[in-house]
Amino acid sequence: MKKQLLIFALILNGFSAFAQTAYQTEILQFQKDLNAEYKNPEESPLTPEEQKVFKGHQFYPIDSTYRVMAQFDRIENPVTIDFPTSSGKIKQEETYAIASFELNGKPYQLTIYQSPELRETEEYWDYLFLPFTDYTSGVETYGAGRYIDLRIPEGETIVIDFNKAYNPFCAYSPNYSCPIPPEANDLKTEIKAGIRGPQEHK
Repeated sequence: MKKQLLIFALILNGFSAFAQTAYQTEILQFQKDLNAEYKNPEESPLTPEEQKVFKGHQFYPIDSTYRVMAQFDRIENPVTIDFPTSSGKIKQEETYAIASFELNGKPYQLTIYQSPELRETEEYWDYLFLPFTDYTSGVETYGAGRYIDLRIPEGETIVIDFNKAYNPFCAYSPNYSCPIPPEANDLKTEIKAGIRGPQEHK
């Protein structure tokens, strides 16, 4: 019996290690893709001179604590919100759902949005937009917040992985107009996951 329990424990530990390695690989690929985007002249917000010396973004250590399963409550009567942007212009996003989750034992909520324009496209019809700020904003991360890309889930839950948080282009160039996260999406905690401040991008 003890031998069987030992074998079961070894199998369980092996599966856990495999899952953790797969997760690390997933996030590292996200980081690699983001760095590649900034090196690509057709996609990068950096100037040609900045692209030449760009060595990659700085990220927090990968931490699965910041990968949360959230309750996904669709908003029955969506409202179009006028987002102020970094350039002073207005960008419209439509409320789509409320995500409720726990992080380090405390409850939080975030509003998830959908672009009316992207909704009409074949490629991004299910694209969702999650802008947020937290206690690291303006200290260790970009002051005007970070974004996470999501897709409409089939069920009533959604995975929010803060390890995939990235900076808007306007963090690197004044030529872009980026929505500023609403006060309701200001998390009263430190999100030490995802991309760090743009001052460390070289």
